[in-house]
Amino acid sequence: MLDPRIYRAALLVVVLAVFVFAFSLQDEQGPLSTPLAPAAFNGSNAFATMRTEASSHPDRRPGSPGDDDVASDVAIALAKNGLVVSTSNFNAQTADGVRRLETVTGTLPGVTGGSIVVVAHRDALGAPSEAALSGTGVLTELARDLSGETHQRTIVLASTSGSDGAAGAAQLVRDLPGPVDAVIVLGDLAGTQVRQPIVVPWSASQNVAPPMLRNTVAAALSAQAALPSNGTSLVGQFAHLAFPFSTGEQAPFGRRGVPAVLVSLSGERAPARDEPVNATQTTALGQTVLQTINALDSGPPVPSPSPYLLINGMMVPAWAIRMLVLALMIPVLVTAIDGLARARRRGHAITPWVIWVLAGALPFVLAALLPRVLKLVGLIKVAPPGPVGAGVVPLHSAGIAVLVALGCTLVASFAVLRPLAIRVAGGEPQANRRVREPASLGAGAAVIIVMCAVTLALWETNPLAAALILPALHLWIWIVDPHVRLRPALIVGLLLAGLVPGVLVILYYAMGLQLSAVGVAWSFTLLLASAYIGTLTVVLWSVVLGCTVSVFAIALRRARADRPQEATAVTVRGPIGYASPGSLGGTRSAVRR
Repeated sequence: MLDPRIYRAALLVVVLAVFVFAFSLQDEQGPLSTPLAPAAFNGSNAFATMRTEASSHPDRRPGSPGDDDVASDVAIALAKNGLVVSTSNFNAQTADGVRRLETVTGTLPGVTGGSIVVVAHRDALGAPSEAALSGTGVLTELARDLSGETHQRTIVLASTSGSDGAAGAAQLVRDLPGPVDAVIVLGDLAGTQVRQPIVVPWSASQNVAPPMLRNTVAAALSAQAALPSNGTSLVGQFAHLAFPFSTGEQAPFGRRGVPAVLVSLSGERAPARDEPVNATQTTALGQTVLQTINALDSGPPVPSPSPYLLINGMMVPAWAIRMLVLALMIPVLVTAIDGLARARRRGHAITPWVIWVLAGALPFVLAALLPRVLKLVGLIKVAPPGPVGAGVVPLHSAGIAVLVALGCTLVASFAVLRPLAIRVAGGEPQANRRVREPASLGAGAAVIIVMCAVTLALWETNPLAAALILPALHLWIWIVDPHVRLRPALIVGLLLAGLVPGVLVILYYAMGLQLSAVGVAWSFTLLLASAYIGTLTVVLWSVVLGCTVSVFAIALRRARADRPQEATAVTVRGPIGYASPGSLGGTRSAVRR
């Protein structure tokens, strides 16, 4: 079915794309500098505020009386320093369910347009969680330091709640008047355990905070705290762009196209409720934030966030990533189209096999939509609007029942619904009577065509998500062709190699957030229940999983068909079977002679 010559010829497009990709690398934008020194920041005051509030209000679950009391204290502190204070109340889904949350903002008007927003949450699921209040302590001290200065841009200091799931930040980004030049989210600024990266640029979409903002914060961090801000590995960058997932409160801002970073000694994780705190760290990180604000206030406009990769200090722009991924798809695409044409010329039906492949996606679609239904009927009571860390929403008996229901739905759909859909739609035909090739010739063409189509659809919305499927495309195209003879061990190796990118992404997030296998399943269920993962994304990845199941089915059929048969007795004589004259018998006249 497949012509290797066409595949090899199409690789020339990949070679050309690699050359263009190499020349597309750009230098990162450097940090902004400021002539103003941040020495005015009083870290002792910020540290004292943190400890006082944590001691007075140890229980600060979102929407609780303790949370509201801290919000009132922050409003008083901002107003005392001359900021224009406003509050907003709203209902939101949090890690504790639906709660009434309050956001406090203080504004210092600037001379020109644009604004710099500093955000700090005050809530915590555990007590006393002093480190979680360090951002609030720094925020109130920043109000005192910034109030006596004239600013080019408007400065907005915001205190939010519902940090797990970023409910408060999501509401704030909707309420902020534009334009917003940059957002700095304050996380753990007092903890003693440092986890990289300290400057987190990821969002809830493909948008990444621009290098100018990242490097400005990193330069201030190095100068004031003597701490490096290590970047994310290439695997981590692929994971964040292919499956946008961040537990930080900077994520909703990036999703709306606002440049935003999280500054936190705990990285993307929330600090432990009993995390030891250090006043020196608070002073150094407060000076870092103040220096960053001064640099942004006096500098040029910050570029908008966009998708990009960093490789050895060089930036790969979005267009180059999109171009390279498309070029890598072309060899498989043209080979699959040629194979489809060959299969049709030999009389193999393709449409029934396409139905057979798509029916494999149906169970995954139903299993993915079930959490939304369970959320609507109240069986899933808590589903934060964004990703959360391990243990934020505990897996109790109700959660275990939900996971069991999802597993049963998946198994039952494969056992009953998928075969029924195939029969109703006229899928999986028998071997074509006009030719002697097996029916899997049409099945192989259908699988690869469907995989190419869904990869193109993913490429249109997210090229790096499509890039995760490329190894499977290039390896599995040889598995589904019955004319390509492969040893069973090689078939297994090719199957597993195609799954490696997806497994690496899952392991990256599981290790980063300290999730077990059950924790990964539960976190994914919560994201589905809250509709964080869109319906189109659910359908496209369900088709990818359906193609994966179909490839495994074809490989299993091939393994059974290629199973060695038992040796049979020789019934036809030949050169080896010929023993001696007369062994084949002779005519009667020859015997007489």
